[in-house]
Amino acid sequence: MQILLNQLVYFGFFQSLFILLVYLFSPRKRRYISGFMAFLIAVLFIGLSGKVLHSAGVWDRNFRLIAFSELSALLFGPTIYLFTRATLKRKNYSKEDLVHYIPALVYSTFIAIYFIIPSDSVIQERARTGEMMRVIYACHAVGLIVNLTYWILSWRVFQHFSKDMKNELSYEVRTRFMTNFLLIVGGCLCIWTLLFLTSLFGFGMLERNARPYIWIILTFIILFITYYGMISPQVLRIVPDTGSKKYHQSKLSVTDMDRLKEQLESLMLKKKPYLNSKLLKTELAQMLGVNNPELARLLNENIGMNFFEYVNYYRIKEFVSLAKTDKAKQLTFFGLAQEAGFNSKTTFNKSFKKLMGTSPTVYFNKNL
Repeated sequence: MQILLNQLVYFGFFQSLFILLVYLFSPRKRRYISGFMAFLIAVLFIGLSGKVLHSAGVWDRNFRLIAFSELSALLFGPTIYLFTRATLKRKNYSKEDLVHYIPALVYSTFIAIYFIIPSDSVIQERARTGEMMRVIYACHAVGLIVNLTYWILSWRVFQHFSKDMKNELSYEVRTRFMTNFLLIVGGCLCIWTLLFLTSLFGFGMLERNARPYIWIILTFIILFITYYGMISPQVLRIVPDTGSKKYHQSKLSVTDMDRLKEQLESLMLKKKPYLNSKLLKTELAQMLGVNNPELARLLNENIGMNFFEYVNYYRIKEFVSLAKTDKAKQLTFFGLAQEAGFNSKTTFNKSFKKLMGTSPTVYFNKNL
């Protein structure tokens, strides 16, 4: 197993070096690499350097080389959070973001003072009394708490993003890449947590032997995300420009809202904008002659639906009408759904079942 770990360390080391060189010397590719990820990879490169030197037998495999790699232990969580926020909210880097790295700075300083700077005799005495192991457990606990906290924050950003998009888009954005990324990172942290808890009950070697593999897996995830974003930048461009603003900019009275509700229903029936599978709320607002916040207020307060639900309601009605025509004999259910404005079979099935209370197949078997 140690040979496998060494091979993975070497691979991660050269992969991180490659990405750093691309970031430094290729301005065209640099714009596709998140600055947060570039910073983390630079730190990981330093940490991997320590592991490479240790496995190569440099400095008589001094334990300080391994301790050196721990300087990046608290950087995973904050960077994943800032990367997720930057990707989903289009939030650029600001100096205020540095506050998220304060725990990592404090942790790294402690690692240097406690594990790297002291002499061998001091380290050996701490190990003999058991103090060293207690401190290592405490460091692992702090690392887990910080990284898990930031992973939870990242997941909340993702959930809020998914909810917000239903107020802006008539279709579902493709977030599978980001979903899998967060789930895999969360899975690694959960395994690390279970191993840590197990080690507290007398199985210390289990966590100690497995932790390097979890560390290297997290490293590979960061490297993969950066590399994949560099060669396929469109995979991270999942947020359309919706121009969303707050409700308080709407100054319409109750009477105005009732009037707009009638105009909107007339617009949907006559012009059928829902047939545009990529319809945005901003586009519908322009057609109605109002701004984005006013349409949002109309949908949520007067109609009781978000934009996603409202547009797909009309698409389902269109689908039901098309299913009763001769055209239905030439197309599949999803073919008809596309004619009605849907661009995703999953979205169509979910929307149909939510509105009609059953699947399309069951519904038409009963009604046609």
